[in-house]
Amino acid sequence: MIKNFQYLYIFFFLCSTSTVMAQEAKLDKANEAFNEYEYINARDIYLEVAEKGFESEELFQRLGDSYYFNAAYDDAVSWYERLFDFEEDQETSYLRRYAQALKATGNDEKAKHYYNLFKSKNGGAQSSSVELSAEDYLELIDKNSDRYRIKKLKKINSGGIEFGHFYQDGDLIYASTRDTGVFVKRKSAWDGLSFLNLYSVAIKKDSVLNKPKKLKRGISGKFHESSAVISKDGETMYFTKNNADAKNKSESKYLKIYRTRKKDGKWQEPEDLAINSDAFSTAHPALDSEEKYLYFSSNRPGGFGNSDLYRVAILKTGELGEPENLGAKINTEGKETFPFVSKNNELYFSSDGHFGLGGLDVFYIKIENPGFGDLLNVGEPINSYADDFSFGVDTQTKNGFFSSNRTNNGDFAYADIYFLKENSEIVNFYKATITGQVKEEGTMKPIPHATITLYKDDDSVYKLVKTDSEGNYSVVTNYFNSYRLRAQKENFDAREYTSEAKRESQKIDFQLKRNSLALVPGTDISKVLNIKHILFDFDKWNIRKDARVELEKLLAVMQKYPKLKIEIRSHTDSRGSDAYNKKLSERRAKSTMEYLIENNIDANRLKAKGYGEERLLNECKNGVNCSKEKHQENRRSEFIILE
Repeated sequence: MIKNFQYLYIFFFLCSTSTVMAQEAKLDKANEAFNEYEYINARDIYLEVAEKGFESEELFQRLGDSYYFNAAYDDAVSWYERLFDFEEDQETSYLRRYAQALKATGNDEKAKHYYNLFKSKNGGAQSSSVELSAEDYLELIDKNSDRYRIKKLKKINSGGIEFGHFYQDGDLIYASTRDTGVFVKRKSAWDGLSFLNLYSVAIKKDSVLNKPKKLKRGISGKFHESSAVISKDGETMYFTKNNADAKNKSESKYLKIYRTRKKDGKWQEPEDLAINSDAFSTAHPALDSEEKYLYFSSNRPGGFGNSDLYRVAILKTGELGEPENLGAKINTEGKETFPFVSKNNELYFSSDGHFGLGGLDVFYIKIENPGFGDLLNVGEPINSYADDFSFGVDTQTKNGFFSSNRTNNGDFAYADIYFLKENSEIVNFYKATITGQVKEEGTMKPIPHATITLYKDDDSVYKLVKTDSEGNYSVVTNYFNSYRLRAQKENFDAREYTSEAKRESQKIDFQLKRNSLALVPGTDISKVLNIKHILFDFDKWNIRKDARVELEKLLAVMQKYPKLKIEIRSHTDSRGSDAYNKKLSERRAKSTMEYLIENNIDANRLKAKGYGEERLLNECKNGVNCSKEKHQENRRSEFIILE
């Protein structure tokens, strides 16, 4: 009994195995056949039709595009020229492409003409390299205003100059001209006040807990000391000081950054750093979050303006590398000074060269690798009509300090220190978003992994993204700029649209026409050649003159592939009786077939069938009220490959 079951098992196994092998053999044969299929290339067909002397707007558009999107600008110009001769009123994208192709081929004057037409019809789309207007800057500043609560620290401010933001272990280190000297009262010739000295004071949030104490040993000197920053372990301090080794008064006006280290809990004699010079100033040190870089301000030669921001690598030996200018995105012809780097590697600094509210304003920029993000004004109430500087904030507690020489009545005074509380984070309002979906024209199926390329006004690539499995894409752009978006995928015609400037979000969808199609049984040739319908007059079935261009596309395919067999299917809308529409569609299908036979296509390669209103594409059946456009969708011709 057991032996019989074993034989049965073997028998069924062999039968199932032979069945699988037979199916695999069929599949291999099918794959082999598929690999041998030839492909319709739309451009080849369109060229053949055009060379026969046929003309249409779509013909010239697609031929021009096929060369333009492959950077064959000479050929693109030829076909676009015929397009504009045929129909001058074109959508703006063709004005833009024609202008670009003309420029690429050296026809600058004509290119300028068509580009100006593009700009005027496209609403004067803003150049992606244009400098922002004052109104645009004020809009940005206003959007980031009112994010802080501020309070003047009266117990610190002495009526002289106070500034500084470094806060560690409950103590604020700041500079002040308050005169605590008993016997010798030295004054600065610049403002008649006492020289700046560094002080320490205990603070909890916005409350001052004790009297300020001067940092004396190893710190105080004959002239100014200010802008201190201390390492996270509390053992190293960098601070600004007048040239202590000056041999004459002209040299003592320059500032240097000094470094001092603690020994037995006391600051030692400061050392002059290699980045300093007796011929220019180096000031206002700041450390990045990992203490790998020292940021500072300097008016050394080779900069962009009165003073620039720099950074220098701190080597493991303690030595400093070569100073690196932070570049034109940050530095201007004016003054950039008082850098501060947050724990999140955000650079804050003051500048009178960037557009602001007046005097020195505090600005923000994200430190990226490489380079920097977008520059933002931190807005009111930190910034004002006056000089606002020496900003610093703890990214965890959101507490910090800054200084300003503002007054309540709009005058100017000596700088005071303010406590600040950040209630909401800064927002990069330069950023905008463009989203959309890429679909196949006709079928409306999503096209995954299509490439979306964004071009700036100078035709350089801004960004490149891919669509997801559902054909969707999303890209972050600059709010103030417009871009030219190109969607493309192999076997499809590319398309372009121009985005609008000054929109926080916008949706740009693409429909791409297929331009390559495998000659597989069941495939509709009309889709790749954009033969939506063969037009007939009402109640007529003779081929109209305007339908000949469409049929010439089909004729070119039949001539190019002599073994190809097709079925011509004609459809009507639902208006009229079912029986009448059936006969009408049959006459139209037969009329189309006869046209091909008259042009030397063997009748054995053709079949014709009319479906009347049996296969409607939408809801417009009998008794449903539909628009002309909806009914037109159903009046169509199809050319289905049989073999």
